[in-house]
Amino acid sequence: MRVLIVEDESKLAETLRAMLKQNRFDSDICLDGETGLQYARKGTYDLLILDVMLPKMSGFAIVQQLRKEGDATPILMLTAKSAVEDYVRGLDLGADYYLTKPFEMQELLACVRALVRRRGEVVMDELKFDDLVLNKSTCELSCGERSIRLGKKEFSIMHILMTNGNVIVGKDELLNHAWGVDSEAEDNNVEVYISFLRKKLRFLHTRVQIETLRKFGYKLTGENA
Repeated sequence: MRVLIVEDESKLAETLRAMLKQNRFDSDICLDGETGLQYARKGTYDLLILDVMLPKMSGFAIVQQLRKEGDATPILMLTAKSAVEDYVRGLDLGADYYLTKPFEMQELLACVRALVRRRGEVVMDELKFDDLVLNKSTCELSCGERSIRLGKKEFSIMHILMTNGNVIVGKDELLNHAWGVDSEAEDNNVEVYISFLRKKLRFLHTRVQIETLRKFGYKLTGENA
């Protein structure tokens, strides 16, 4: 699971990231609203944690824009204000939950788990592309009666490729999704894992292939997709 933290108090943001990491959530940090919106639009996050008062663009504006664009990612908002009007405004714009600063870290973690779990209830447990099926609960990739378990990064890459279908996915997007925005991983890391996945696709005898488009990225191809 990957979380985006948009919070201009850097110490609080780092504390949140450390706490989430201890509970097996990967996370990225943005310190202003405009950058946060850009990151959120990548569509690679399972949850967004947004402060209300942010430089350049408020948390309210981010929520409003994402919901206008059809993004249904769960959003937890953080605010130093306790006014009922702020709660109502945020929820009306499309936020899923509110926490008022200061809050207990265990309370925030409980909210994160609840929102991620709620999203899982409405999202299909499987992704399909042509004759290929990716089970998001077991991380198993299968074709017919054959199946194979994917490693964490293999799963992340295959998940984003299958989500995008015939659309080209750039190396930068794969790096951000599988390694994180702040990672020092490079293009050759993606190439290595693409090679691993191609071997597993051959083992499965699937019609699906990973096509390389030089200078652009990768996409899946299949006979009936």
